Amino acid sequence: MNELQKIEQPSPLELDRTVHTQLARFTQGISPATLGAACMDWLTHLALSPGKQHELLEKAIIKTLRIGDHTLRGPLDHCHPCIAPLPQDRRFSAAEWQEWPFNLLYQSFLLHQQWWHNATTEVPGVTAHHEQLMTFAARQVLDMFSPSNFLLTNPEVQAETARSGGMNLIQGWHNLLQEMQRRTSGQPLPGTEKFRPGKEVALTPGKVVLRNHLMELIQYSAQTDTVFAEPVLIVPSWIMKFYILDLSPDNSLVKYLVEKGHTVFIVSWKNPTSADRNLGMNDYLKLGIMAALDAVSAIVPERKVQALGYCLGGTLLGIAAAFMAREHDERLKSLALLASELDFEEPGELGLFIDESQLSFLNDAMARKGYLDGKKMAGAFTLLNSRDLVWSRMVHNYLMGQQHPVTDLSAWNADATRMPYRQHREYLSSLYLRNDLAHGNYQVDGRPVVLSDIRVPIFALGTQRDTVSPWHSVYKLLLLTPTEVTFCLSSGGHNVGVVNPPGPGVKRSYQVGTRKADARYTDPETWRATHPEHEGSWWPALAQWLQHQAGPRVAPPALGSKAHGYPVICDAPGRYVLVP
Repeated sequence: MNELQKIEQPSPLELDRTVHTQLARFTQGISPATLGAACMDWLTHLALSPGKQHELLEKAIIKTLRIGDHTLRGPLDHCHPCIAPLPQDRRFSAAEWQEWPFNLLYQSFLLHQQWWHNATTEVPGVTAHHEQLMTFAARQVLDMFSPSNFLLTNPEVQAETARSGGMNLIQGWHNLLQEMQRRTSGQPLPGTEKFRPGKEVALTPGKVVLRNHLMELIQYSAQTDTVFAEPVLIVPSWIMKFYILDLSPDNSLVKYLVEKGHTVFIVSWKNPTSADRNLGMNDYLKLGIMAALDAVSAIVPERKVQALGYCLGGTLLGIAAAFMAREHDERLKSLALLASELDFEEPGELGLFIDESQLSFLNDAMARKGYLDGKKMAGAFTLLNSRDLVWSRMVHNYLMGQQHPVTDLSAWNADATRMPYRQHREYLSSLYLRNDLAHGNYQVDGRPVVLSDIRVPIFALGTQRDTVSPWHSVYKLLLLTPTEVTFCLSSGGHNVGVVNPPGPGVKRSYQVGTRKADARYTDPETWRATHPEHEGSWWPALAQWLQHQAGPRVAPPALGSKAHGYPVICDAPGRYVLVP
């Protein structure tokens, strides 16, 4: 009996995993140990820095005097604000906030925010990673107590309450109850049913011509009498469903390129389950990109391929291009990398969630299920922009009593995907933590691949407000390869800056310039200052660049090639994109 009890006892490792799994439910997958270490590092070094303490005391006194002076003079002459919000902070832009006493409330809040930024930065001895974590954490806590979040301190909400006779608060309460019921029952976001793949979005006509365990390959039907000779293969990130690039017809990059005369293929990744826990980066490379290239080369023979990758799909495409260069595989004609990092030394605020402690915590949280749930990833991305995605949304929905309409892009964003246990662990440790790809240490088939081997022309897109792939990190591509690079900087963020179709109604702009092969390096800020800004969408610049590489116009190829083992399987958008 004692022996049986001994055998049935859970191992210490299994106990750790159970605890970490339960903790991850409440922390959105963030390791408490990481936050604790950052806090101790900051507190210890601040306690040992009397000079920094004196500086903070001086700043506190000066800020107190500034708001005090503004308090005395404000009601009399409506003096200018003593502090202005940052350009991206739109919480206090309404006219009601400029009236006394609400101007004092928001300016006092901004002064406190500024002081805490000073307190968490430039403390001697604190590691850069811990400094970033503390600054981020302080901002998150302060944003919770912004005067814009409360009825008694928000003049916009008060004005709406007076105008509607309090109906905004009743409607807001109704919105809150509906939201709580939806989350408890696991129901989808209301309105997403209006944007179903194959019904309202992902409508560009085409056929699935390849299906394996990891992906489906879609070939789109030609929309022109002749097409450019070199086909285009699109590789989206494995953490997203492909139809972000084929949303509503007016919002579809796929449709736009097909109508320009390109033969377009796209990879539709399978949404992995527990059975796929052991799929790794090498599987995504071989069963994904290389299998897709084999199919495209068979369907459009004797032509090179223009490959286009988005987000981590572009990262994987960069790995594939370096691998192909190492193996003397010359099937690529060009590369287009949209909001894709190849150097992860400065991955922006997403890097806050990546260190040894965090990876160990995440690995334990994923181990039982065998995958990382898309909702946990969405929670991390929400934290990065909680000001707009949490608190401003709360004010809009629950205090103003309104609701943002669901768009094709927001419906796509709610269509969450998962990541296999092994692959998620490998890509975070090798790319984000060790930066192996940029350092020439990333291995495929037991040997390193090197980005400097890539010689095909590259089009690289960065977006100005990207917190997932900051444009300065995307720009580092110019340090990693000597080939010709056309760099484009678009307005917008990680998704909106890419899904950026031509047309009226939305203000857009971009800058673009080409560095010739082996030309001298220009730093990103100098590049930005010396390249003119163009109004409108960047899509025409991409289409012109692709056309320049695309060869002559020829008759459209057939859909699939049964003779080469790629028969038409079904209509686009295929089966995998429909699996929740």
